[in-house]
Order: sequence, then structure tokens, then C-alpha cells
Amino acid sequence: MYLTQGLHRSVQREPDAIAVVDGQRQLTFAQLESRVARLAGMFTSYGLDRGDRVGILATNCLEYVEYSFACAWASMVASPVNNRWSPDEMAFHIEDAGITVLLVDGPRLPAALELRDRCAVLETVIVFGAADLPGDTVDYDSALALHGPIPDTHADPDALALLMYTGGTTGRPKGVMLSAGQILTSVLGVLAGSGEPNLPGRSLHVAPLFHLAAFAGLVQASVTGSVHVLMGDFTVEKLVETIAEKEVTQSLLVPTMVQTMLEYADRTGLPIDSLTSITYGASPMPEPLVRRLIERSPDLRLRQGYGMTELAPAATLLRDDDHRNPDHPERLRSVGRAAPHTEVRIVDATGTELPRGDIGEVVVRGSNVMMGYWNNEAETAHAVRSGWMHTGDLGFMDEHGYVFLVDRLKDMIISGGENVYSAEVEAALSQHPGVSSCAVIGVPDDKWGERVHAVVVRTPENNSSGDELRDFVGERIARYKAPRSVDFVDALPLSPVGKILKRTLRETYR
Repeated sequence: MYLTQGLHRSVQREPDAIAVVDGQRQLTFAQLESRVARLAGMFTSYGLDRGDRVGILATNCLEYVEYSFACAWASMVASPVNNRWSPDEMAFHIEDAGITVLLVDGPRLPAALELRDRCAVLETVIVFGAADLPGDTVDYDSALALHGPIPDTHADPDALALLMYTGGTTGRPKGVMLSAGQILTSVLGVLAGSGEPNLPGRSLHVAPLFHLAAFAGLVQASVTGSVHVLMGDFTVEKLVETIAEKEVTQSLLVPTMVQTMLEYADRTGLPIDSLTSITYGASPMPEPLVRRLIERSPDLRLRQGYGMTELAPAATLLRDDDHRNPDHPERLRSVGRAAPHTEVRIVDATGTELPRGDIGEVVVRGSNVMMGYWNNEAETAHAVRSGWMHTGDLGFMDEHGYVFLVDRLKDMIISGGENVYSAEVEAALSQHPGVSSCAVIGVPDDKWGERVHAVVVRTPENNSSGDELRDFVGERIARYKAPRSVDFVDALPLSPVGKILKRTLRETYR
């Protein structure tokens, strides 16, 4: 198995059919294959070899699709940079991964130039979508026109293909190493377990492609021969208008996006009836929203996926028929059952499987489990034990195998579909001179699912406001990770050994 397999199959079947739609720009499958082959040739001309890492800093666009397949075509490693991260986080990613060539879109060109100045390893910046280019950068389209195609290397399915960086509990991002075989195992497992026809459609890529769920969605659309419809930065207006104009049939969304999509479509009258399938994740979908969707569009298929970057990314599936089972409405609060390609267990601290209904850590085993963390054997050994990926999520399994999440060992907060690690926010918040101690937790939020909430003990005679602390954090890490709300207290609840009792705080706020 290799990541360009779906592209070759589509060219063989319908070379002149539309493959990519990005605004008013379109490519056929034959044109996409040709450009991918030439982009792979361009990479080799800059001295890149098999296994070298290539970065991209951009929002979803046609060039992102070409980049993703060109890296696989040349047996190079795609390592997309999170464009919402702070300059420090981006610089760490580039230096840690050893990225020498970075593709960038016009709006992020100043950030890329700053990164090049900061990162000695970064040598070449290739730019698209910019009106004016500095003389020491490369114009994407001009360079592409000068390079001939190279043959597809049909990369080894067990070789490193994707190096995707995630936020870390220690405050430093970790590079998750994934092979083509692991990604395709997850993609094919989801397709096999969904119970859906998996026919070609028009797949809208809304979630940023630097997230693995979105990248896997790109691969899945390629496997099924679907059209890639690209959307850049999310707004509900753009989402609904794109669905209506491009007649989108399927998309990966988070529940907050679905809620606002319905509200905007109802308010404007714009049609979204072309949608036949929605896959969602990050959190369960509220039952009233599910009912509203089914009543509005009885033939719309719903599917929830749970997993993580380290699982390439899927572990469990909640199928469409689970959303429509009147005898078990509680299953809507679950993340479904193990996908065909995985084994899922709930275990105690010793790794022993627990009885059904008992709360423990969710662990997953399968051919989709990551190769490991880049340059981090200690973290890898801690996360993957005897072949089982320890997710850090707490949950229980019912008698029919449905998994219900109840808490997170890693104190990760999912806000608007973005993962935020409390330890990272606490580290930034603690740098403020007016903060004596603090704890960051996720609290329920009608719009975001969860919001980042800080509980702070001030230093004596300090009157820092919540807005001041939020701005302070937003200057040090990505702004979406900054607390949306702050409470000030005289003391935090502590265990006998002095550890902050976050469970107590969560219970208080829930």
C-alpha cells in the first residue's frame, strides 16, 4: 500500500474528471498527477532525498494537496507546520524535524522568513499565492514549470511517511512518526467499519490539513476517488456557501461547526441538502443536534470517530445506525466501538483489563499504532507498552463494547476541535509575575464544547485582571490556547502531598 495509489487509480479510470476544486481553480486527475510528479522532481532538485522532511505552512489549498502527494511520490516525509502556533512552537518543529525546504502561502510569508532567519536548518522557502516575492525565495508556479516529472517511487509502506507534531504535556510539541501502511490501515478500517457505500463524492476539507484527522480525510477521499474541495480558514459563512456552491457531499466537522452550519443555513436559506455524509470528532454530538439533523435530512449519514495522532488516527467508530437506535439513546454519549483494524481495552495502572463498566485508561492495539515519537525514545516507551498505545484518556466500556470517555489523564482540553494541554497553558501563565499558582481545566461551553479556564492564586498585592493574563499567555503560545475565562481564588485544593486536585476543580465547575 502506498499513499499515491488512489491517485493512480483515479487517473486510470477517469483522467479528465475533476480531482481538486479550490475556489475558482480546478484540476483534473491527470493534471494533478502531472503536477505532483513535477513537484516531486522539484524537491529532488533542492537536494532532498528519500526520508528527508519537507514542511508546509499554509491554510488548506490546492497546493497543500499537491504537496501531500508529492512527498509520498518521492518517498519523502511530509511534516506540515501548524499555522496557528506561535513563532517559538513553529521554530521548534522545523529545527527538531530538520526541515530544510518549506512551502508557504502568501499570508504566512513574513512568518516563514522569520523562521528562516531563526532556524539554521531551513534553507529554501518556496512561495505560492503571493503578489511580491523577496529575491531569496522561490516562486512555486515558476519553479514547477521548469521541472520535469519523476517516476513514482512507490514508497515502502513501512517507511516513515508523515511526521505530524502535536502539543505536548511538557509544553514541547512531539513529532509523531507514521508510515503509509499505518495511515492506510486506519483509513481502510474506517471505510470497512462505517457500513457506508464509500462511493466517490465531493469531499470538503474544512479541518486544517496539519491535523492528522484532516490529512487522513484527504487520503480517504483519494482512496474512494472523490473530488477534493478545499476551504481555507473556517468561517460558518464560507462553510455553508461552499457546500451550496460546490454541491459538497461529505465532510469532516466538529459538533460546533455542525451547530453553526445548521443555524446559518436556516437563517439564510442556502441549501446544504447535497450533504450525504458527515464524519465528526473531538467530542460527542449533543442528542438534540443529532435529532435535528436526522429530522432535517433523513438520508444524511452520521459517523463519529475517536482516536489520536498516534493512532493514525482512528480507534473507534460510532456508526450511522448507532445514531438512529431508539432503544439505546445513551450510545450517542459514547465514542462507539473498536474499528475493524483495532483492539480496544480499558485497563488499570498495571495494564490489566478491567471489568465492563469500570473506569480505567483506554488503550489501543493494531497495525495503525505509530512508529514512535521522533527523537524521543523515552516518551515512546512510556506511550506504547507491549504493543498497546496508552491514550491517556479515562473511560469505561459497556457490555456491548461501546466506549464512554469520562476524563483525561493528560488533562487535555478539546475546545472547538483543537487540542489544548493544560500543562502547556499553566507553564505560560506561571511566567506572569502576578501569578502565585494556577490550574487550567476544561469547563463545559455551549459554543466550544469545552473552554480553557484558569483558576489563579495571585501574588500578594497584585490585581492582574483576567484579560491581562489572557493576553500574556496569548503572546507566548498560540492564542487559541489562552484561557477564555479566569477565576481568582485564595487557594487551590491540594492533596496531602501538595498536588493540585484538578478533579475537585472540575467537579466544582461542572
